[in-house]
Amino acid sequence: MLTDDQGITQPNREYFGKNRPTDVISFRYDPVPGEDEAWTGDLIINVDRAVQVGPDHKGIDYELALYIAHGLDHLSGAEDDTDEKRKAMRATETAWLRQAAKEGLMDGICS
Repeated sequence: MLTDDQGITQPNREYFGKNRPTDVISFRYDPVPGEDEAWTGDLIINVDRAVQVGPDHKGIDYELALYIAHGLDHLSGAEDDTDEKRKAMRATETAWLRQAAKEGLMDGICS
């Protein structure tokens, strides 16, 4: 789901006890018995945050793609509860985004 600061604050408060917006929330679900072990879950992506901080980083399109990659990384089972795990996640996400850019998938995401 794509949302804004207001839309992401409520689930952040409800599920994590944080009464503020964040960039992405992911909910990973256990596989359905008898089905493939595919990634399943929901992502809530804050487009407002990408628009706010993107210009100070690598641009709005990159920032939004980074939030999506970060959420997918969590759905794959990755965690960022330590500095080491956070760095490993960022390396994976950066590699994914580099590949997406090579394939021309990064331009105009927000257009």
